[in-house]
Amino acid sequence: MKKYIAEFIGTFGLTMAVLGSVSVGGLPTMLIAGITLGLFVATIGHVSGAHINPAVTIGAWSLKKINNTDAAIYILAQFAGAALAVLLAKFAGAAVTLAVGTSFSWVGLVAEIVGTIIFTFGIASIVLSKDSAERTAARAPFVIGGSLTLGASIAVALGSNAVLNPAVAFGIGSFGWAYIIGPVIGSVAGMWLYKFIGHDN
Repeated sequence: MKKYIAEFIGTFGLTMAVLGSVSVGGLPTMLIAGITLGLFVATIGHVSGAHINPAVTIGAWSLKKINNTDAAIYILAQFAGAALAVLLAKFAGAAVTLAVGTSFSWVGLVAEIVGTIIFTFGIASIVLSKDSAERTAARAPFVIGGSLTLGASIAVALGSNAVLNPAVAFGIGSFGWAYIIGPVIGSVAGMWLYKFIGHDN
C-alpha cells in the first residue's frame, strides 16, 4: 500500500509544481519539473521507484520491472494524484480544469515521443544499472531529473507542450491523444533503446 500512496503523492506534487510554474512564470517549467522529479526520486524512490508517470510505469512494465497488478494500481494512483492537484488548485482560485480531448497534432505526437525517449533513456540507465544500490541511489535523482529537463526541452523545441506524462497532461489541461500515446511509445522505446545499446543483457 505504501508504494501506491507514494505514487499518488509524487504525482500530486509534480502536477502542482507544473501548475504553479505555468501559472506564475519564473523558472522554465521543464526545469521546475526536473527538480521536482529529482526530489521525489530522492525521497520516495526507495518506496515505489518514483515513477509518478503512467508512461514510465508502462515502460518499466515492458521491461518486466513491475508486475501487472502494481502497474495498473500505479497508473490509477498517478491519475488520482493529478486530479487532486487540479481540484486543490481550483479550490484556491486558479483557472485550471480537468480537461479531456485536446486536439490531436502529429507534430505534438512526434515531439512527445522524441522527448520521452530521451527522458526514459536516462531512467533506464538507473533501472538497469549494475552499480551498487548505494551508488545507483546516489546518482538517480540527478540523472532522472536531468533527463526529464532535457527531454522536455527537446519536446518544446520540436513543438509540443513538453509534458511527457499523461497524468500531468490530464492535470494541466493538455490531455489528448498526442499526450497519451506519445509518452507511452517514447517510454517503451527509450527504455528498450538503452537496454539494447547501454546494457549487457
